[in-house]
Amino acid sequence: MTLLPRLFRHALVAAAVAFAFSAQARADDLIVSAAASLTNAFKAVGEAFEKQHPGTKVLFNFGASDVLMQQIANGAPADVFASADQKAMDKAAAEKVIVSATRKDFAANSLVLIVPSDSRFAPATLNELSAASVKRVAYGDPASVPVGRYTEGALKAAGVWDAVSAKGVLATNVRQSLDYVSRGEVDAGFVFGTDAAIMPERVKIALTVPTQTPITYPIAQVEGSHHAADAQAFINFVLSPAGQAVLAKYGFKPATAQ
Repeated sequence: MTLLPRLFRHALVAAAVAFAFSAQARADDLIVSAAASLTNAFKAVGEAFEKQHPGTKVLFNFGASDVLMQQIANGAPADVFASADQKAMDKAAAEKVIVSATRKDFAANSLVLIVPSDSRFAPATLNELSAASVKRVAYGDPASVPVGRYTEGALKAAGVWDAVSAKGVLATNVRQSLDYVSRGEVDAGFVFGTDAAIMPERVKIALTVPTQTPITYPIAQVEGSHHAADAQAFINFVLSPAGQAVLAKYGFKPATAQ
């Protein structure tokens, strides 16, 4: 599938989800659009934030970072945007949908290769993914999913991108890639380390994969937010010792820990 049709498909999905999400959002909700890999951690962050701000209700919209950015650009309500890589946030800045002065890096992650927990496949290097016995490998679509971009870069650096991408099963976000592996529908898959940690009984880490760029997560206030003060308060909480402690419980490292 060529890049243009994939981008067109993602734009349609973004528009549809934006409409559906708009219908359920209330005017007084603080809406946080965040990368799928943040799902568990940010739900806990949201609960802690609401305890400190009892008058504020946080509503989360989780998905692929690029798709979330397109939703915001297409008019979906959002007050805060948290991305799983810098490129998605750079796109948001270029589209002028964030307040660039509020942009901060708040967490770091790792890229891992996982296999089903009962699998006998135990690769020592990425080159082993080229083996004929490996039929299907899941990873996020590089056109819209940060983990897919990190994966593509790592596989190209290892010289096996062409061989592995021919077996690729593209996921719409990192959690879908995790699900493919956990159900044994693929031989292996690429996810973030924090995603692998939530299913230790169903997947196991075969490799921690070096990436061409550090995996850091930026967060920013959305341009035109109707809850600018609350949005900044949420960002401040994520960056605070209390917020960082919650993220650490879910395996995230400080953005400076590379």
